Amino acid sequence: MFLEPHYKGQRSGWIEVVCGCMFSGKTEELIRRLRRAQIANQKVEIFKPKIDTRYDDTEVVSHNANSIHSTPVSDPQEILDLCRDCNVVGIDEAQFFDKSIVDVCQELALNGIRVIVAGLDMDFQGKPFGPMPDILAVAEYLTKVHAICQHCGNLATHSYRLTTEGDQVLLGEKDSYEPRCRKCYSMGNILRLQTLP
Repeated sequence: MFLEPHYKGQRSGWIEVVCGCMFSGKTEELIRRLRRAQIANQKVEIFKPKIDTRYDDTEVVSHNANSIHSTPVSDPQEILDLCRDCNVVGIDEAQFFDKSIVDVCQELALNGIRVIVAGLDMDFQGKPFGPMPDILAVAEYLTKVHAICQHCGNLATHSYRLTTEGDQVLLGEKDSYEPRCRKCYSMGNILRLQTLP
């Protein structure tokens, strides 16, 4: 039986995912990890989808206004071209990218890069969001963060949409979404159906 050799001294990369509902602190945790890497004098590159301009065109900004400079990209392949010789790559709002983001993350990790991805695991309908399930499947480390339900105070796992818009992607903040636990999310959807004409 032929065994592939493990080369001593090779740099090993990996994928970390921080996921959860809106207002759970995903971006805050991403920024915290990236800042620690910068403090350790590692070369860090940060990317976000070009469509996410809620707080800033180029900064990755958390809901409590912490920020870190990033490069907005339209296509995940751009990330491979822009992160030469780096140690750590951060990717925010990964759910807005197409499925090729999964291959990009894996290629980066195979090249010895630590990849930290943040994104919504579910959309407003409670369904897996974009490429996130596939990224979760190939990641070495997973962190699921929670918000607090706006109705009962339990741990929130769902992003409840306050508007009647039906598109999966609707960029918004507290005027469009609120975090809810499973029960309050379900009850809100039942009440919404009962009030529809």
